[in-house]
Amino acid sequence: MIDARILPLQKAILQPAATLLAQRGVKADTISLVGFLAGFSAFVMLGLSLWLPALLLILINRLLDGLDGAVARIQGPTHRGAYLDIALDMVFYALIPLGFAIAIPEANALPAAVLIVTFVGTGSSFLAFSAVSARLGRNAPEFPTKGIYYAAGIAEGFETIAVFVAMCLLPTNFPLLAYCFAALCALTTLIRWRQGWVAFSTEE
Repeated sequence: MIDARILPLQKAILQPAATLLAQRGVKADTISLVGFLAGFSAFVMLGLSLWLPALLLILINRLLDGLDGAVARIQGPTHRGAYLDIALDMVFYALIPLGFAIAIPEANALPAAVLIVTFVGTGSSFLAFSAVSARLGRNAPEFPTKGIYYAAGIAEGFETIAVFVAMCLLPTNFPLLAYCFAALCALTTLIRWRQGWVAFSTEE
């Protein structure tokens, strides 16, 4: 919901580090892969009920997710980089609730499953809208630096990470947080379905 608004701040914060990494020859794809490794390690920590180490690794994942794009804009963006960024993010988002489910299956398995299903809804509606928009040559003015078309919604990246942070700090409240955020993700999916229905109905 606020991803587009915080992009200028994110760019200003990450630019010095991105410039340094680019000057040293660190590739954006390498940063993406290291970031995913941090995210996968967070999943492992969650499965072991190590909440604070998992939180740290989640934050590292998000930091590197921002840095890879900043470095790519300096070195020159690539189609592979845009693909890696979104593909790895989708798996990362699903791994976090799965980690909570593994840690305490009797309490967390069902809410985690519900949350992951709604993640599929937001992710698939996002990617479907992006794919069709690309075929039509459309761009998202709110996200001019992104490698693919970004469709806005209530539950976006910032909100998702805020919920993940809350889950790590309040792990016993995971079921409540998961159900509440799943409701927002479901609403976002419905909104995007309607957006696609309206936006593409005139192209027939």
